Amino acid sequence: MKSTNIISPVAGCMRWGVWGANFSTGEYRQMIESCLQYGISSFDHADIYGDYTTESEFGNALKENPSLRQHLKLITKCGIQMLTPNRPEHTIKSYNTSKEHIIRSAERSLENFGTDYLDVLLIHRPDPLLHPAEIAEAVAQLKQQGKILSFGVSNFLPHQTDLLSAYTLVEYNQVEISIIQLKALTDGTLENCMLNKIIPMAWAPLGGGLFSDERHPRFRAITATATELAEKYDTGLNEILLAWLHTHPAGIQTVIGTTKVERLLQAKVAATIRLEREDWFRLLAASTGEDVA
Repeated sequence: MKSTNIISPVAGCMRWGVWGANFSTGEYRQMIESCLQYGISSFDHADIYGDYTTESEFGNALKENPSLRQHLKLITKCGIQMLTPNRPEHTIKSYNTSKEHIIRSAERSLENFGTDYLDVLLIHRPDPLLHPAEIAEAVAQLKQQGKILSFGVSNFLPHQTDLLSAYTLVEYNQVEISIIQLKALTDGTLENCMLNKIIPMAWAPLGGGLFSDERHPRFRAITATATELAEKYDTGLNEILLAWLHTHPAGIQTVIGTTKVERLLQAKVAATIRLEREDWFRLLAASTGEDVA
């Protein structure tokens, strides 16, 4: 079944740099331009990707063709302090969601990308020392200065999102959701998003490589069911697994962490498909190994 509410996939850039394909500046630009050509305009980053190098490498490609910026949406995350020679001041891996750190991180990301605004800034992980008023002050300042347009969180549980939402507008929550990672369907995350008009973004929507591992206990059952449905809907297996997410009423956006445009095009096709209700439950049963109660 085709959808009337198409949600375009987000290009995840974590593996574009030294943590993966190690693109040259020309390859970054080619990948960006290819995505835009096919209507994929959102690009997901985090300050830590590539040991704090991927943002600036992406930015170098934008600087080669400054006209690209007006056509794309930049999403990035902050709040994790990694141990790396690129940040010698860090003595232990930790979280930092202080007002000072958020503002400094956002401004550094702006410099890396060579832009004067970020479309979306996310807090990367819930911080045990998180002070919601401090975050709200940082967000208010950055928005007032036009340095960020929207704010959200990543990997936050409903109660953590609610706490922050009492102080500032939370518009996104990027969490792990896939046919083999079902927690967001049962821990209240998606219901919380629907209740508060928060856009859920699914990272690792194809299982982060786990699904392709035949040793996964539900690999055969999921594959068999998805293959049957792919034939029924005249599409591919990956498209069916992504369509399973898009069928959920929360309006899940998928973040496709790939270095291949072909995978992003599969995700774009998947965004047009909504599974029939019983087909959705067939995949759920294949994943859990049992019917619903």
